[in-house]
Amino acid sequence: MEGHRDLVVWQKSMRFVTDVYQVTKAFPHDERYGLTSQLRRAAVSVPSNIAEGHGRDSKNEFHQFIGHSRGSLLEVETQFEIAYNLGYIDKATFSRLIRQSSEIGRMLTGLRSWAAGANS
Repeated sequence: MEGHRDLVVWQKSMRFVTDVYQVTKAFPHDERYGLTSQLRRAAVSVPSNIAEGHGRDSKNEFHQFIGHSRGSLLEVETQFEIAYNLGYIDKATFSRLIRQSSEIGRMLTGLRSWAAGANS
């Protein structure tokens, strides 16, 4: 396997982080230390865990870090649902972000299955 930068899921999750940062710029100023910070932190965690897991010594550890990445992705989805419910993002933006997240989630699931299979 090549480096983590060669993984399409890492590349897509990096673009997702950029989108999250751009969307959260428009959130209310009083959310800077609340929902904005939480969303950004969780989004950054997705590619970060992919990279960290890829750098570990075993497929078992990689499998575990991909699980962390998937958990962070679901955290982002939940927080975007909250943002939508509060009127911070419109339906089109919400739908686009959820589609991106779902695609990344499917890719993480496949990568996690590969890492699990590589251990057997």
